[in-house]
Amino acid sequence: MEAMEDDSSEVKDDHNHNYCGSSGGGKVREALSSQVPDGLSAPQLVCPTVPGGEPAKRQGRLWSGSPCGSKLMDSDTGSESSEVSETDCSAANAEEKFSLDSTSKFLLNAMAVEDYRKNHWPNLEEAIDRLLIQNLSDHISVSYAQIYGYVYKCVCQQHSELLYGDLTSKITAHLQQVSTQLQASPPENLIENFNVALTQYLASLQCIVPVFIYLNKFYIESKLNRDMKEDLMKLFADHVAEKHLSKLMPLLIKAHSMPFQVQPSTMASVVKGLYSLRPEWAQLAPALFSSFIPQIHPAAVESRLPDYADHDRKLQMELSMNGFPRGDQSRKRASEDS
Repeated sequence: MEAMEDDSSEVKDDHNHNYCGSSGGGKVREALSSQVPDGLSAPQLVCPTVPGGEPAKRQGRLWSGSPCGSKLMDSDTGSESSEVSETDCSAANAEEKFSLDSTSKFLLNAMAVEDYRKNHWPNLEEAIDRLLIQNLSDHISVSYAQIYGYVYKCVCQQHSELLYGDLTSKITAHLQQVSTQLQASPPENLIENFNVALTQYLASLQCIVPVFIYLNKFYIESKLNRDMKEDLMKLFADHVAEKHLSKLMPLLIKAHSMPFQVQPSTMASVVKGLYSLRPEWAQLAPALFSSFIPQIHPAAVESRLPDYADHDRKLQMELSMNGFPRGDQSRKRASEDS
């Protein structure tokens, strides 16, 4: 009986039932081992330690793990005191949340771009192709409401920049093909072929610009401070008209000096089209452009009336030499002969 009391007196039990002992630890393990059935190992008694190698009991607190760092638990009261300040924990939590939010936004944006590439742009690209290559006599069935719906979704999903870049790239590639075809045209057909290309392009813009009006209003006008039609007209000027202007202008001047060599409607369409693309081109041939567009020349002044009359006489002589008679002069009034 006294031996058992001696052994038990060396086993120390704290309020958390952590059995720790110095010299009596071996006796307790032997006693427990003797009570464990054969084939099972006795549980190991471990005293939690704190930095420095001292048992936690000696300092009156126990270590407890925490996501924000290690905490000390008071052995008597069970209260916790954190080694890491609450500010550090909040900063760590905020950093982790920011990282998760950034990753989520990146994944959402990637999914949205992939959806645009797979579902929205292919349908728009097909419609643009059909509008660009249509002939004036063709009647192509295109759902403008559907195209407008795709454009609306793209703008609302913050894909305006992508959409406008794809649109201009698509039209630029088409105009480069048109320019290549015009290069193969013989000189006698260049004016007519250029007129067909320009007329067809203008007709396409009358369909493309309205269905992209949402993109034009909320991106091109508001952010780029430009206009979609002006930008698309500039594409034709850069990639088609400017490349053929050096050949086209002499042909137009020659055709203007020889009436009806080219249909007047074709001449008017080409000259007015060039002026709409770049008004400064009128200065390359003022006489040509002034025949189809008013106010190309400066306003008339009284001091130059003799020059104007001389110009009219020369024009009448050129018309007479080219087979255009002045008409029946027998019915002139007698006062005009004097």
